[in-house]
Amino acid sequence: MPSDRYKKILNELTSNPSITSIELEKKYNLTRRQLGYSIDKINDWLMINNLPVIERTRKGHFVIAQSVLEKLGRNLKQIEDVVDTTILTEEQRVQLIILMLLSSKEELSLNHFVFELGVSKNTILSDLKQAQSYLDKYDLNIRYSRKHGYLLEGKEFQIRKLLIEITNAVLQMTNGEDRLQKITGICSEQVNDYIRRIEKVENKLNQKFTDEKLKAMPYVLILVVRRIEQGHIINPFAIKYEELSDTKEYKATEEILHDTDIPVTERLFITLHLLTTNVFSSQIANDERIPNLVPAIDNMLRHFEKSACIHLQDRDQLLDKLLQHIKPAYYRIKYQLTNTVVFQGSLSKEFKELHHLVKRSIGPLEELIGTDIPENEIAFITMLIGGWMKRQGESIEKKVKAIVVCPQGVSVSRIMFNELRELFPEFIFLDFLSVRQFLHYPLDYDVVFAPIYLETEKKLFVTKAFLGDEEKYQLRKQVMLAVHGYIPDKINIKDVVEIIKKYSIISDESALIEEMEKYFNKEGYSSFVEQNIYSTDLNLDQLIIPENITLIDSVDSWEEAIRISAEPLIRSGKIKPKYVDAMIRYCEKDPYIVIGPNMAIPHAAPEDGANNVGMSLLRVKDGVRYLNNYNINLIIAISAVDKHQHIHALMQLINLAGYENERNKLINAESIEEVYEIVRIFSKDY
Repeated sequence: MPSDRYKKILNELTSNPSITSIELEKKYNLTRRQLGYSIDKINDWLMINNLPVIERTRKGHFVIAQSVLEKLGRNLKQIEDVVDTTILTEEQRVQLIILMLLSSKEELSLNHFVFELGVSKNTILSDLKQAQSYLDKYDLNIRYSRKHGYLLEGKEFQIRKLLIEITNAVLQMTNGEDRLQKITGICSEQVNDYIRRIEKVENKLNQKFTDEKLKAMPYVLILVVRRIEQGHIINPFAIKYEELSDTKEYKATEEILHDTDIPVTERLFITLHLLTTNVFSSQIANDERIPNLVPAIDNMLRHFEKSACIHLQDRDQLLDKLLQHIKPAYYRIKYQLTNTVVFQGSLSKEFKELHHLVKRSIGPLEELIGTDIPENEIAFITMLIGGWMKRQGESIEKKVKAIVVCPQGVSVSRIMFNELRELFPEFIFLDFLSVRQFLHYPLDYDVVFAPIYLETEKKLFVTKAFLGDEEKYQLRKQVMLAVHGYIPDKINIKDVVEIIKKYSIISDESALIEEMEKYFNKEGYSSFVEQNIYSTDLNLDQLIIPENITLIDSVDSWEEAIRISAEPLIRSGKIKPKYVDAMIRYCEKDPYIVIGPNMAIPHAAPEDGANNVGMSLLRVKDGVRYLNNYNINLIIAISAVDKHQHIHALMQLINLAGYENERNKLINAESIEEVYEIVRIFSKDY
């Protein structure tokens, strides 16, 4: 908890829990907004430390858990009276040295550092080495010359990133603002002038920046303008003019820079700084500057709900809260402006587990931005989702956590993982692992599923990779008896849906089934929802029919191969043309579609344009390269409209992939009839 204000407020609350919001605002000269934001930040910190959050009543009183009062009452007592001893740590001295290098108007010698920091020359020389280590991650160097003293060298864009991070770091020190003004020579009048400009920008953008950002932004802007006036210009600039020039933020820079003549590239940089700054409140829900951002966040939440076995309440409100954080994060990540500060100290077990599940659900955002999401950004998203769960009384702490360990390769492991997750919807399935990964797995878990015996103190269930209906039923009984000490009653959702149909019209049966599964599987409900909600399983030869088989000798590219393989599905109306584009897009980063030597199963999500369940097979006799690692001869395009209908046929296909002779017969087949006969045999035998 870096801010002195938060410490003072928390100290006041723990020593005087009956104090009201109005009394706190008066005592510490805060606006209602500032107090609200401070309580939010305190609650974030409490959650990371596995403590109950502080709640406020409508009449302005605070509800503080006894555990918070007991644990923090003694530690935070009299924190307001702590005196700054002015003894700086090595890390703080390094940050102040870098600030001097960033902001100085004159040449800097060793004596400047000695005088400013009050330590010996030898200490400064040691600190300069540490400062260089700090700068290495920015690809910047400290250079000394007799004529110009100590200087920073490197790309100006990297120096600006450093400037933003160091300014924030210094402001978090005790008396940080005084230190920053003293070192940079920035006076309070300048700061207040820029605060007034920023507040006008807030009004234009119809949003409010967070308190930390509002505090740091004047200094950042003043120092950026100073560097521009000294001739340090960002050039060349990686961001194209048209990407940012039509944003509200670009127009708002006129308010900040009305008395300064700066190049367009610099105005774009300040625009980017506004876009990447966290906001406390905003009306950005209808902002379409980032197409598909809201659907990407929504998809991420759906993945998380499935992984964590929970149903998030008031999703629209959570979506809006996430949007406020993720919009600036989008620009930070895309243009490499995210800071390098990662959470420090010990994190609670539940936070680590939540963080892991959020990381596993973050794919839709990474796909939208086109790059990996940094750890610190994922941690903030975890805090937001975790806080929301606490608010609605949800916790993953009490849920059964399972892992799947399989030595049979990634594809089989993933299928086994998904099958078991469907069979045990009330469990949280953390990961599918190889045996080697299992030996060093860092997270806590309760149950292990594996097709082989493993040495473990946890509950181990040895099960086949592919299970029939009766085997699934028996495994579920065995596991529930071992884990909970009872065998749950069955609720057959298919029967429930049939009853509903008698008395009403169902417009979307799949959505109804999904919502009912969520309801019956919520925490504390002891019933088992039967997974086999479809009366018949489709066989492989019912999906890969002769009309869906194509034989060619060669093809120019992987993309062309997918388009040819999918043509029968488009002709029959099983998929829309956009589904093919989605398949190609997913294939760019998903080697899991390779189910055996020379065989791959490209597919996309139902919402990408799947109309009906279907499969089509393309044989490329000479093969086609995929991801530079695989030579693929057999491409089976799959259209899956839900989680169930294609599974039986997929198991038959995977069974076929395990037989080398049959694979070779398919590759060298002379006719469609010959291919279909092999497909028919495996449909019959499985």
